[in-house]
Amino acid sequence: MKFNKTFIGVLSLFASLSLNAQEKHSDKPKLVVGIVVDQMRWDYLYRYQDRYTKDGFNRLLSEGFSNENTYIPYVPTYTAIGHSTIYTGSVPAIHGIAGNDFIIQATGQEMYCTQDDEVNGVGTTSKAGKMSPKNLLTTTVTDQLKLATNFRSKVYGVSLKDRGGILPAGHFADAAFWFDGETGNWISSTFYMNELPQWLQKFNDKKLTDKYLDKWTTLYPIDTYKQSEKDGNPYRANYKGNDKMIFPYDLKAMKKDNGFGLIRSTPFGNTLTKDIALAIIENEKLGKNDAGITDFLAISFSSTDYVGHQFSPNTIEAEDTYLRLDKDLGDIFNYLDKNIGKGEYLVFLSADHGGAHNPKYIQDKKGNAGYFQTSTVKKELNAKLESKFKAKDIVRSLSNYQVHLNYDVINSNDLDEDNIREEIVKYMQKVDGVSFAADMDNIANSPIPAIIKERMINGYNRKRSGAINYILDPQWYGGKVNAGGTTHGTWGSYDSHIPFVLMGWGIKPGKNYNPVHMTDIAPTISALLKIEEPNGNIGKPVVEVLQ
Repeated sequence: MKFNKTFIGVLSLFASLSLNAQEKHSDKPKLVVGIVVDQMRWDYLYRYQDRYTKDGFNRLLSEGFSNENTYIPYVPTYTAIGHSTIYTGSVPAIHGIAGNDFIIQATGQEMYCTQDDEVNGVGTTSKAGKMSPKNLLTTTVTDQLKLATNFRSKVYGVSLKDRGGILPAGHFADAAFWFDGETGNWISSTFYMNELPQWLQKFNDKKLTDKYLDKWTTLYPIDTYKQSEKDGNPYRANYKGNDKMIFPYDLKAMKKDNGFGLIRSTPFGNTLTKDIALAIIENEKLGKNDAGITDFLAISFSSTDYVGHQFSPNTIEAEDTYLRLDKDLGDIFNYLDKNIGKGEYLVFLSADHGGAHNPKYIQDKKGNAGYFQTSTVKKELNAKLESKFKAKDIVRSLSNYQVHLNYDVINSNDLDEDNIREEIVKYMQKVDGVSFAADMDNIANSPIPAIIKERMINGYNRKRSGAINYILDPQWYGGKVNAGGTTHGTWGSYDSHIPFVLMGWGIKPGKNYNPVHMTDIAPTISALLKIEEPNGNIGKPVVEVLQ
């Protein structure tokens, strides 16, 4: 009898240990946190590495797995496309998000990427709330997670930008939240709910936007920012209503002219995004689902893009923004350790695109760069076409580095579209700053390097993209001559080389130097979660991550 009791006790102990081991090392993460840093070039992982804390970017690199050669496989490289591609494993030709704004070619209607006139805002009466993922034609990895768990997984998206929260969260999300610059509050739309949850109403009542819009001083002594041009350099654009472009910036004084939206163009927009992200995890109990059911939070940090556009790389403003984001990331990881459990959550970090150096900056350093004068080229192109075809405004737009035809004019004047396309290509090939121009129906016969040609094809959606695509010379982009700040959208490495780092559940530390594409992110996450990849996916799981 004594032996039996001992034997039963030993069995119970092993059963308990086995159960604990299963709970600690479950076959799926409790929570996935997808982080997109808007306009983050890959080199920002290392450019400021010696100044990052141990808790943020450096923790990702030391504990995580970094795919060092991850590239965007399409043009143009814009925010809405990047977020869609990361989460769908697809490209504009298939998922349909052909730009932040695009043109419905059949009607000439201009369409914003998340525009949905059939829904209304929740938490706002402005047009900022009339948004949904309706224009996204494929599923996302977050949609597939919902389908795989019979909709038991919780999925949320959040970003200052509507497109940064909505598109990653997909069609089946519990909610997406974004920032309303008119009120300083976080809002949603009737696509998801009829009223904001009580916790979010209380969060908005804290008026954190007012709190953060005070002063922007550098995180560290300003003379330690050796990776940046000196304070007061000419490669930046000023805030509205601001006299001197030097630190410290009096945000409280500038709010009168800029409104609550001012926070977007400061690093504190990222901190505000961190605050609501943690509030979503806590109040929606993400990571606390039934055993084996994974939840998902998609976060997009947008202030890096706003700051990048306004101030450009190699500025103290950009450097300080990344140093502060590093601390925000550390706060998130430490919170997840404490509340979800270290090793129980999966984090991945990537970017929707990079950002170019300011052309004047490159020129002043005696490099080749330039500004493409979009409006001037369009005007001169239309004049040339009118002279030949006797009709005005044959070209509707040159948006997204594409020539969009005005089919109303072409059809009403019974013009030969093929001849028009041929004339446009001939003209665009001679424009200063243009490397290549191609009729997308005849691109196979165009003498364009294969890698660039493939990106043009991937980015071309017949129903939403212009008939002729053009590629600019390196370090050229569309903008006013000598304008401060910067932009993105081209195929160059500064726009297309992005980070892709994973950390946490199922990830061993390491680095991969083999070529990886943005389209590979969604199928890699799908493989880790053991779910079907999105239905428009053309990417492949990164085997090195899975090993």
